[in-house]
Amino acid sequence: MAKKLFITDTILRDAHQSQAATRMRLEDMLPACEALDKVGYWSLECWGGATFDSCMRFLGEDPWERLRVLRRAIPNTRLQMLLRGQNLLGYKHYADDVVDSFVKKSIENGIDVIRIFDALNDPRNMEAAMRATKKYGGHCEAAISYTVSPAHSEEYFVELAMKLEEMGADTICIKDMANLLLPYDAYSLVKALKKKVSVPLHLHTHNTTGTGDMTYLMAVMAGVDIVDTALSPMANGTSQPATEALVATLQGSDVDTGIDLAQLSDIAAHFRGVANKMKAEGTLDPKVLNVDPNTLLYQVPGGMLSNLISQLKQAKAEDKYYDVLAEVPRVREDFGYPPLVTPTSQIVGSQAVLNVLSGERYKMVTKESKGLLRGEYGMLPGEVNEEVRRKAIGDDEVITCRPADLLAPELEKYRTEYADITKSDEDVLSCALFPQVAPKFLAERDKPKVEEPAVRELVVEDVSF
Repeated sequence: MAKKLFITDTILRDAHQSQAATRMRLEDMLPACEALDKVGYWSLECWGGATFDSCMRFLGEDPWERLRVLRRAIPNTRLQMLLRGQNLLGYKHYADDVVDSFVKKSIENGIDVIRIFDALNDPRNMEAAMRATKKYGGHCEAAISYTVSPAHSEEYFVELAMKLEEMGADTICIKDMANLLLPYDAYSLVKALKKKVSVPLHLHTHNTTGTGDMTYLMAVMAGVDIVDTALSPMANGTSQPATEALVATLQGSDVDTGIDLAQLSDIAAHFRGVANKMKAEGTLDPKVLNVDPNTLLYQVPGGMLSNLISQLKQAKAEDKYYDVLAEVPRVREDFGYPPLVTPTSQIVGSQAVLNVLSGERYKMVTKESKGLLRGEYGMLPGEVNEEVRRKAIGDDEVITCRPADLLAPELEKYRTEYADITKSDEDVLSCALFPQVAPKFLAERDKPKVEEPAVRELVVEDVSF
């Protein structure tokens, strides 16, 4: 058993990504940063995932500047980000030179720990990001995307972890994005990994199915080293189990976290106000706060749930919510059982929405679904429904090599293409990842600020005649 359990708090990233479509603003974070820095967390997850896109698309914030500001405000605690391997923070594969530059700039701007995963658990899609993280002095946390299917077993995950350790991982994360890892399975998997892997184990889950706290407790008993939790105002439901609950549970035990509950209570009071504001704005949908054991059937992670709700709202088809959830596992089976995590969760989810709304399965197929079936994202874990593949991509050849090997270096191309609107390498990378969003954002950001004319105080002189 571990001597002490370490905690990563997700309040600054995954908690609000899972509950409020990543809409927490920097101004809502800063008042709590000094206190967060004193808690004694192993790390604070604050960047990556969907924050990059959301900052520019919805909040009018520069994600790089957010990171720099957070680094200054939290000088003593590791800052952690989530990176999608060869996809970085976008939705397609980027050439190795772009991956190298993005990792370099992330570390330069303040990131300490980079959690690197691949939606298909294809290690070939993780190697460039892992290599760059080590090269630039970051802590490389390689993640296993946990899922349940006929193509996945405990042995599969243990072999994958051993491969990632060989590739240079400093820690291994079991990334259970849909809360599918049940308590006794967690105990067994952690025990099996501890026998074969020498680096620390980090467990990430949610409380979507209501089993997250039990999963953590069993994993702790099996010797897990670090777990992800969220402060209570944005914990549970589709988010992580509550930090305070786990800290209290382990107090006085031989794995006591050493974290002060009173300290957490004060910080939680601030974020309760933020959560209430987001509820009032409508960005935090009460649906995501519920426990839904049906997730064990649908296997839909928290961030994907809030996206599906948003898509159905836009289509004025919220009544189709459970039809879409039931369609998700059918699409997933057709596509060879990819784990449901960005970007495959969005690909499978969007295809399920289309299948339900059009009234005919695969009548319309998204470009991303075609790419997944064509092998552009890497090797699918299970057997693909060949009839569906033919319907989607016809006689196109399926890619079997590392997909990034087919990509020529492209960083200089992006530098040239966006030279007129970018002021830094960070700006170039923003445009490379989000070409539809970043140029508009940068144009607004760099508009000259119009000074308000000074209002002169009217002085009436006393004139005596």
